[in-house]
Amino acid sequence: MEMTSESLDAVRLNFEGNGLWVLNIIIGLIMFGVALDLRVGDFLSIARQPKGPLIGLFAQFILLPAISFLITILIRPAPSVALGMILIAACPGGNLSNFLTALSKGNAAMSVTMTAVSTVVAVFFTPLNLAIWGSLNPATAKILTAIEMETSDLFQTILIILGIPTALGMACGYLFPTLARRMITPFKVFSIVAFLAFVGIAFSKNFDVFRNYIHWVLLAVFLQNGAALAIGYFTAYATGLSEADRRAIAIEVGIQNSALGLVLVFRYFDGLGGMALVAGWWGIWHVISGLTLATIWSRRPPKLTGNGIEGAQA
Repeated sequence: MEMTSESLDAVRLNFEGNGLWVLNIIIGLIMFGVALDLRVGDFLSIARQPKGPLIGLFAQFILLPAISFLITILIRPAPSVALGMILIAACPGGNLSNFLTALSKGNAAMSVTMTAVSTVVAVFFTPLNLAIWGSLNPATAKILTAIEMETSDLFQTILIILGIPTALGMACGYLFPTLARRMITPFKVFSIVAFLAFVGIAFSKNFDVFRNYIHWVLLAVFLQNGAALAIGYFTAYATGLSEADRRAIAIEVGIQNSALGLVLVFRYFDGLGGMALVAGWWGIWHVISGLTLATIWSRRPPKLTGNGIEGAQA
């Protein structure tokens, strides 16, 4: 059979044994590790200095899904790839963002605040964005209709996957602060290694699909990730935020929780080929692009003026 982008819509990636349960456990541990470094004050800081985080969240949950939808209309990938792009755009920020923001000499405090808030509001915005933008394109709407996905069921799943581990991690950080500080770095290393290992194993078990179809998602992920980084940076620039804030928001918007995306693909879409490849490859690519950008920025610290960081508000 000739390998076309359309035939990818009929492909399903499969796991042997308890692969989906393993992925659920991995993402639970990832969110637990992220939450070890979160405090209630991270949420309250929006009330004290709301401009930066709110602009970042607007870029992440409003602009990114909208622009991702426009990209799918422009490049017209296979419907399953298009829906995978919309799903990734609907996910909250990834766990690597705080480290990359610090490396890039961005506003690490804002990054932590955005990670905390985006994880919580994703319980509402991820199902909503997937339902809205997925239904606007007739091709992707057919997939949503075919699986008869209930938004309330998706809401419940995300609450369990994100909400409970986050709450437990924050509780651990509050009750056992010394232990939590010691656990933060090992958990961050584990989360990256475990996710990449899982993706590698998944691709190896579905090697023929990966070999035959991965080229159909390379351009899509490259364009979407580049757009995400640009959306974050230039939205912050247009609204007068400092260079350190721009870097933090760019990385928060460009680093998405693709592990959550993979869970949802296998939970609700039966491992639909295009969606799984987008989520899996995004998880690899955003590490490459994020580290590259952060390394470049680390060599160019934000300029200081008489009032502090360049572009800072009075």
